[in-house]
Amino acid sequence: MLASVLASLLAWAALPAAHAQDAVQLRARHAALAEQLGNSPFKRPLHLESAQTSGDLKGDVYAVVEHPFTTVGQALNGMGRWCDLLILHLNVKHCRAISGPPADTLSVSVGRKFDQPLDETYKVDFSYRVAAATADYLQVLLSADSGPMSTRNYRIMLEATPLDGRRSFLHMSYSYAYGVAARVATQAYLSTLGAGKVGFSVVERRPDGQPVYVGNVRGVVERNTMRYYLCIEAYLGALSAPAPEQVEKRLRDWYAATERYSLQLHELEQNDYLEMKRKEVQRQQSGGS
Repeated sequence: MLASVLASLLAWAALPAAHAQDAVQLRARHAALAEQLGNSPFKRPLHLESAQTSGDLKGDVYAVVEHPFTTVGQALNGMGRWCDLLILHLNVKHCRAISGPPADTLSVSVGRKFDQPLDETYKVDFSYRVAAATADYLQVLLSADSGPMSTRNYRIMLEATPLDGRRSFLHMSYSYAYGVAARVATQAYLSTLGAGKVGFSVVERRPDGQPVYVGNVRGVVERNTMRYYLCIEAYLGALSAPAPEQVEKRLRDWYAATERYSLQLHELEQNDYLEMKRKEVQRQQSGGS
């Protein structure tokens, strides 16, 4: 159980040294990625990257969204809003926003892909900080010093800037550091429950031209990077619905979006996902356990 939960949790984290510092730099990154965004295998302006070094992993997703920055900047600036979008992920079982001091915190419970009492999940407290919120740039940072089984330095970062009056450019970055215990648990997951699961990056082509996708821990990071990005996209997309209908729309849109990439992201049937998440959202909204 811990190995599969750990594999999901390890997708949380941004690499602060790698992100753009302001709107000018982020728009320059958009320009540099013009070819990748215009010819994306996702059939949309979206680019996904991952990297592995000794003891560290990170994932980055860059995407153009059809929402004006006035909408994006307001929607993604606020701890409660982040809890509302993170709960869409099938492994996030609960999120509570706690105002500081000493710091604003998102207390996130991560578990398995079925109903669980919160005392059977793993809780990680992320400090929450809005590093920048201007008329043309938003940057939100979440960080946690430690997690289960020797994992540490969890980071997640989101930044956004307008491209024009109706489109925005988003960048999400994740990273974490891990020790021997986490490496062993993750490899156990990948050799059992995670066997055969792949990410999105094409590492080679078979003789017939079919792609071979990245696996192992880079595959884990890529799958979760995409899942968390789709949480943001579903949250933004539901804002146009009447308030009482937004939760259900977010849930259905997130599931439908993951099924577009079913090879990588399919885990549950729609009814199972919706039944589970409706209960978890209700628990989160009521503050229950």
